[in-house]
Amino acid sequence: MTVVNLLWRCGLLIGLCWLLATPLRAAEAQPPGALWILTLDDAVGPATADYLVRGLNEAVQADAVAVLVRINTPGGLDSAMRQMIAAILAAPVPVICHVAPGGARAASAGTFLLYACHVAAMAPATNLGAASPVAIGTPLTPAPEGRDPPPPPGDAGSGDQDRSQQAEPTATPTGSVMERKVTNDAVAYIRALAELRGRNADWAELAVREGASLSAQRALEMKVIDLVAADTPALLAALADRSIRLNGVEVNLDFTAVPQVTLDPDWRNRFLAVITNPNVAYVLMLMGLYGLIFELSNPGFGLPGVIGAICLLVALYAFQVLPVSYAGLGLMVLGIGLIAAEAVLPSVGVLGVGGLIAFVVGSIMLMDTDLPAFRVALPVIAALAVSTAAILFGVLGMALGAQRRPQQFGPGVAIGRTLVIEQVSGEQALARFEGELWAVRCAESLKSGDHVRVQAIDGLTLAVDKLEA
Repeated sequence: MTVVNLLWRCGLLIGLCWLLATPLRAAEAQPPGALWILTLDDAVGPATADYLVRGLNEAVQADAVAVLVRINTPGGLDSAMRQMIAAILAAPVPVICHVAPGGARAASAGTFLLYACHVAAMAPATNLGAASPVAIGTPLTPAPEGRDPPPPPGDAGSGDQDRSQQAEPTATPTGSVMERKVTNDAVAYIRALAELRGRNADWAELAVREGASLSAQRALEMKVIDLVAADTPALLAALADRSIRLNGVEVNLDFTAVPQVTLDPDWRNRFLAVITNPNVAYVLMLMGLYGLIFELSNPGFGLPGVIGAICLLVALYAFQVLPVSYAGLGLMVLGIGLIAAEAVLPSVGVLGVGGLIAFVVGSIMLMDTDLPAFRVALPVIAALAVSTAAILFGVLGMALGAQRRPQQFGPGVAIGRTLVIEQVSGEQALARFEGELWAVRCAESLKSGDHVRVQAIDGLTLAVDKLEA
C-alpha cells in the first residue's frame, strides 16, 4: 500500500466521520410564533437525547412560542436523561410534556422528564413511575403492604400528625454503599425537579425508592401532574386558561390559534439510533476487527481494510455514548487476537479455545447496564461465538490434516521415486526431479535414458540404484 493510497483512505474516513457528526436537517422555512411538537417514542438513549436537544435548540432559533413533547418511553440511560433534562430546564420557552396516546407510559427516566417540564399532562389509560435505578441489584425494603403513597402537603383531610408521619417515605437502607449513593442521588434529583415545578415531591421519592407507579387520574389527584387530556387538541384547550412563570415573566399558555410544526427525527437521528443499538455496535466492531485482520494477513487487497476501518470507527463512536464496560471490551479484543494468533501460529487449539472463552465472557460483560434495551442480546453473542468457533476449528482441522498428509514437495519426496537420467556430463550423470537437474551417484555406470530409483539424498546429490530396462 503506497503512502498516497494510505493518505487518501485516511482522508475518506475523516470526511465520513465529519459527515456523521454534522447535523444536516433540511432547511425549511418555519413560521415564527409556532408550537413545535416533538415525539419521544423509544427508550431514552443517545439518539433520543440528540433528537430532543437539537429539537429544542431549533425551536428556540425559530422563535417558537412553546414546545410540546409527546412521551411514550420505558426509561433508559441516566446520562441521556440528564442531558435532556438540562436542555429542558435551560429552554427559554415553555416545554409541555404529554404522555400520550392512551396506553403510553413515562416509566423510569420518563418520570424524571415529566417532572422537569413546565407543564406535565397525561392521556387517560397511561401511567408513570417505576423510577428506581435499575442497575441496583438489592432493592430497598418496601413500605408496609396496603399503605397508600403520602398525599401532598396540605391535602384536604390530612391531620398534622398524619402529615408529619408521611412527610418522608419509610425505607430501610440496605445494599452496598454505592447502591445507597445512587439511590439517594436519584431521590435528590427528582425532589429538586418536583420542588422547582411545585409538584408532589414525596411521591416522586417513592417512585425512586420503591418503584411506585400511578395511573393518569391518580397522578392528577395526587398533584403529580397538572392535567389529563386525551389528545393534543384537548390538551391545548385545557391550557388556554392557564399561565406559568418563566424566567420571572408570566407566560400565557393559550396556543389554540397558533400554527403547529411537527419535528420528526431526521436521517442523523435515525442513523444514530441504529448504530447505538448495542447489537449493531457489537457486530460493527467485530466486522471492523475481522476486516483489519484479513487485510493485514493479505496486504494489498484494500477493500477489507477500508470497510473494517469504517466499521470500527463507527462502532467506537457508538461505544463512546453507550455504557460500555472497558474490561469486557478488552476481553473481546484479547479473544479475537488469540483466535487470529491461532490461525497464524497453530497451537493445537490452546490459543484458539482461550481466545473463544475470552471473547464470550467479554461479550457478556460488554454493556455495563441492566437495562434490557441497552444490552447485547444473548442470541447474537451465541451466534457469533458459534460461527467463530466453527471457523476456528475449521482452521485447526485443516492444519492438523496438513500435518498428517504425506509430503508432496521437497527433497524428502524423492526417496523411492523412479527417475530417468537426462544427461551425462563427463562422469557426472544428471536426472530431472521437480523441474530441476540433480546430480546422481550410482555404483554402476549410467547413460542417458537409464532408469534409476532414489535410495537416499546426500546434500544436493541423489544416491540411486540402476534399474534394468
